[in-house]
Amino acid sequence: MANPLLRALGFSDAKRAVDSIAPRRTFDDVVLPPATRRALEQALVQVTSFDLIFHQWGLGERHRNGLALAFNFAGPSGTGKTICAEAVAHALGRRLLTVRYAEVESMWMGETPKNVAAVFRLAREQDAVLLFDEADAIASRRSASVEHAFQRETNTVVSVLLQELEAFNGVVIFATNMAANFDPAFERRIRTHVLFDMPGVVEREQIWRVQVHPTRTPLAADVDFHALAERYEASGGDIHNAVLKAAMMAAGEPGPDASKSIHQRHLDDGMRDVLAGKRVMHQTLARPVESTITAFDPAEVLRRLESQLHNGRTPVSIAFLALIIAIVALILAVVR
Repeated sequence: MANPLLRALGFSDAKRAVDSIAPRRTFDDVVLPPATRRALEQALVQVTSFDLIFHQWGLGERHRNGLALAFNFAGPSGTGKTICAEAVAHALGRRLLTVRYAEVESMWMGETPKNVAAVFRLAREQDAVLLFDEADAIASRRSASVEHAFQRETNTVVSVLLQELEAFNGVVIFATNMAANFDPAFERRIRTHVLFDMPGVVEREQIWRVQVHPTRTPLAADVDFHALAERYEASGGDIHNAVLKAAMMAAGEPGPDASKSIHQRHLDDGMRDVLAGKRVMHQTLARPVESTITAFDPAEVLRRLESQLHNGRTPVSIAFLALIIAIVALILAVVR
């Protein structure tokens, strides 16, 4: 177990920076558009043919660096990128190491690049598939300007990551929904880019169906998965959440448990709830924050004080407010 003091100071070992799992999910557990599935199959062929190409055919003697099988899984959230990374590891019979960048990143200058190198070292030791989820956080574009220490640190982290990729002979998967933020140098080092598109109607209907147990989930006769697939252009992750919400709604209705079942209205309400939540998040993130700081205007302050007096405020309270404002104005004048 790592020393708590060292951990508090930011010196975390590599094992704390990754989640190591024995993969269980396969490609049969995810519903994908045909183009995405074909791209994944081609990526998997590259991995399984590695020994043939670089050892038996001798290309490894000509190409000693840059042998890492680096894949970029790019697409909107909830389209199956993480599940497919686990499926790749399962197909290869290897463990999956998912990097948690919050643990890799250190508050101490120079430690984050060391942690990145330690993660790759751990992947070599375990012969594991390495997954950088939300990879744009660590593989972001380097800054041309390095006026601040954090910019130099970010540039160093990206440089170390690129160097480790050059020396690594294993499988690395970058998963992101913001691939445009990648540093351009990764384009050459990534062997295959797989675009995870939003599912179409056929895929959405399959996703709706696989979210429920084939025999134990009580579905009402009015449930129509095809109608749901046509009505809502949602990702697999959204459908997953909608089904869980629908189940909770159905379970929460009055009456004995034996008589409860999930109806179409529950599934509709669940999806509408999920989509409403996404709209709230979009509005919150997209709306610019308006500044509440304005220039100090004594005339405006006096006008507001006069308004407060007319509205029933006592002269004593008005005088107190005026005193506070005068003190603040004096401090601002001195600072300027």
